[in-house]
Amino acid sequence: MSFAGGFDEPEAWGAPDSGSGDFVKDAIRKELVIREIAAAQGDLRALLSRVAVVQKDVDKLTSENSTLQMYIDNLTMQMAKRK
Repeated sequence: MSFAGGFDEPEAWGAPDSGSGDFVKDAIRKELVIREIAAAQGDLRALLSRVAVVQKDVDKLTSENSTLQMYIDNLTMQMAKRK
């Protein structure tokens, strides 16, 4: 199967150059990339955890706001009845 734009070329897919011959450098480079990916995944897990904590705080504050709004509405109605 052939696509326009040279997608059949190995370089387009990130395939290693078969003529490089420096397997040690390639292995080290791959190991560094894997470590960077693992670190980024750890960062994402930490962010997701923080998002969950913040969402719980938002839900709690929303509930408290509803309670306060009911209290204000009741006070307003009581004040209106006194007049």
